[in-house]
Order: sequence, then C-alpha cells, then structure tokens
Amino acid sequence: MTIKDTAEEWEVRASETPFVGNKTSVRTDDVVMPDGTVARRDYQVHPGSVAVLALDDQDRVLVIRQYRHPVRHKLWEIPAGLLDVPGENPLRAAQRELYEEAHVKAEDWRVLTDVYTTPGGCDEAVRIFLARDLSEADGQRFEVEDEEADMEVARVPLQELVGGVLGGDLHNNCLVVGVLSLVAARNGDGLDALRPAGAPWPARPFDV
Repeated sequence: MTIKDTAEEWEVRASETPFVGNKTSVRTDDVVMPDGTVARRDYQVHPGSVAVLALDDQDRVLVIRQYRHPVRHKLWEIPAGLLDVPGENPLRAAQRELYEEAHVKAEDWRVLTDVYTTPGGCDEAVRIFLARDLSEADGQRFEVEDEEADMEVARVPLQELVGGVLGGDLHNNCLVVGVLSLVAARNGDGLDALRPAGAPWPARPFDV
C-alpha cells in the first residue's frame, strides 16, 4: 500500500459565506456523507502561505518573535506570510517575506515540506522552504507596522530549537514542522535531495 494523500471532493448540496474578512472568510457547506446523509461543515477559507527556514553557515536558524493575538502569546516563528495574489509564485513570495521580516536574502532555495495547517477547520496550505547561503539584503529595510513593529529577530542553533520543540517551549506550526523536517532530511537522503524550489504544489497552483 502506498501511503500518500489523495485529492477527493464530496458532493456539496449548498454553500454560503456568512463572514468575509480582510484576508480570509468563513464558508458553510452542506456535504453529502458516504451513507447519503448531509452534514454541515464550517471552515475558514485561506489564500495560503509560505514560510522560510533560513539556515546560516553556523547551523543557526533565523527566527522572529511576534505577538499572536488569537493565542495570547509571543511566539518564536520562522519568517512567513500570505500568498496575497492568486497564482503568485510561492518562491518569490518566500523571498519577499525573508527580505521584509529579516532584511536577508538567500542564494540556495529548496522545498522543505508542504502542509495543511488545520485541515479540520481551515483550508490553509503552507509551503515551507529551506533557504541557505544567507547574506544581508540590499537596499533599505522594509517599514513594518502593527504587530510586526514589535518583532524581534534572532539566530538560534538548530539543536536548541529542536530541544525547545520537544520540550514544549516552542509552538508555532511552521517552526515546529520546519525544524523537525530539516533534521529528518539530514538524517535521510540529505538536504541536496530535497525538492527544487519550483516544484509543483497542487494545493496552490502557481504561475512560473
């Protein structure tokens, strides 16, 4: 048996959007179950995101600390952001986020992993990139606002982050998945065996 997620879409008898926000919305679908009954499912409609695990030549990961109001925490995270434009190339979006949040650029990019963050209640898909060969970006720093104005930036040894994840001290989804995926990749076929940065992403098809 091949262990692989497969695309499938059950019949939707009715659909409505009771809430539309600035970036996301809430949809309610009446979905036909396998036994023929109809169940109502509410979920957040999300444009998708990218995240960047930026690894320097001292085996440190670039992380940011940012206030997240829904969970009432300041979380250590890796740079990330929304796919604001339909069909936007995720690599270009990731490069933009790394520049805007850390004023850093990278020469080597690969796909680390693709995840659905909370598939039981949101359709958000995230592509996490591995970025290496880091250097300071050219030009002026991006002007931040709102929560990002209070953001801290640091470089933390990879193994320290692994300890924080397994010890229950670090909770951000992309950081947890990215850090553990990086360790798994190293212990497997190696980082150079990761998918190229432009690998297809069926969850969020993009323009080349």
